[in-house]
Amino acid sequence: MAGLRLGVLGGTFDPPHVGHLILADEACSHLKLDRLLWVLTSKPPHKRSQAITPLELRLHMLEAAIKGNPRFQLSRVDIDRTPPHFAVDTIRSLKDQFPGDILVYLMGGDSLRDLPTWRDPSGFLSAADGLGVMRRPGADLDLPELERKLPGLRTKLMIFEAPILEISSTRIRKLISENGPYRYYLPPAVYSIVRKNRLYQA
Repeated sequence: MAGLRLGVLGGTFDPPHVGHLILADEACSHLKLDRLLWVLTSKPPHKRSQAITPLELRLHMLEAAIKGNPRFQLSRVDIDRTPPHFAVDTIRSLKDQFPGDILVYLMGGDSLRDLPTWRDPSGFLSAADGLGVMRRPGADLDLPELERKLPGLRTKLMIFEAPILEISSTRIRKLISENGPYRYYLPPAVYSIVRKNRLYQA
């Protein structure tokens, strides 16, 4: 009997915003996902020099953001194990946690382009059942070159065009710190948490 199709979406979600939700919903639709696992990274190895909101607050915001969508599920795979958290270890841990299910790791086209520079990219590619790549319309990817560096990559790729959304957590943090308008970039529950805890203020 075939297992469930599970999407895996990782990030620091600092804060989680409507763009995350829109892209997650697009992925569920295009890739026919039964569930989408939101993997909150506690201490991302590539952001060691960046100030990050405490884990408890980011967890609270993410839970609030995804509440109400039965296909969205919080995963603690990168919370309950010791850092650093590299994607190859995350996907292997999830394979152990969900044996028999199909795991589709979600990423943007820029992350796919940089995949050869990740920690153990061949091991990551081997562990994932599929790579759901959200590519902006008109964005170019050199797939033959990527296949040369990572043989077998094309057999795992599931590319779909994602809507162009000029929304990012970095931009939202900047707007808040500069007293700019940001309310409608965030789900209402996340906006309330940001306001209550006075997050991202200069």
